[in-house]
Amino acid sequence: MALNVVVETDAAALLFATIFVIGGRVHPFRTLIRDRRSIISFSAGMSAAYVFVHLMPELDGARRRFAASASAMLRYEGMAIYFIALVGFLFFYGIDHLRVHLQTSAEIEQEKLAFRLHVGGFALYVWLVSYLLVRNLEETGVSTAFYAAAMAFHFLAVDDGLRREHGPAYEYPGRFVLAGMSIVGWAAGITFALPVPVLALLVALVSGAIIMTSAVMELPSESDGRFFPFVSGGLTYGLILVPLT
Repeated sequence: MALNVVVETDAAALLFATIFVIGGRVHPFRTLIRDRRSIISFSAGMSAAYVFVHLMPELDGARRRFAASASAMLRYEGMAIYFIALVGFLFFYGIDHLRVHLQTSAEIEQEKLAFRLHVGGFALYVWLVSYLLVRNLEETGVSTAFYAAAMAFHFLAVDDGLRREHGPAYEYPGRFVLAGMSIVGWAAGITFALPVPVLALLVALVSGAIIMTSAVMELPSESDGRFFPFVSGGLTYGLILVPLT
């Protein structure tokens, strides 16, 4: 693996980890946007743009790579990729649904289980995102940079949602677990490469997960939402991505 790839992806993984460790104190765009909730909504708009403008076309590329690299003829020409994306979406929906169900219980043990389930699911998610930072289907400097930027703002919103949801339990040890998984996922990507069909399936799985977490973690409730920052973030990043996709 080229040294520049190691250095660039290492910097991105460290950025992910830093967001989780000090995300509550990070205020990007604060010279332009004073309200932190507006910053989160702007970040959510950027992630939504990444999903619709970049990830969806990438899913089609993953489908073609999967079909081309499979050892046997596929009846539906790699359409399984879209099914795996659906699995990723439903898996994280299930985690969130179960977390809400457990938190409605008055028992402390149930609340602890809800926290472990929620943070554990996101730990896996962060590991996958960080692994794909190194081992993606599009191994170019530009695609890596835009992937890293989109996921950094995505994690900023995820961190904010988890902090509001779990409070002190997320402050310690939750955020440190996710920060650690950013580095572990990157290290795994540097250490070993998965076969192309498996990599395509992972891209699909993460794509579905990003769509789900964008909907649950980033689209705030009506009382917390900031419509214009969200739309501005989406249109701005979308216009940047269009000529590069």
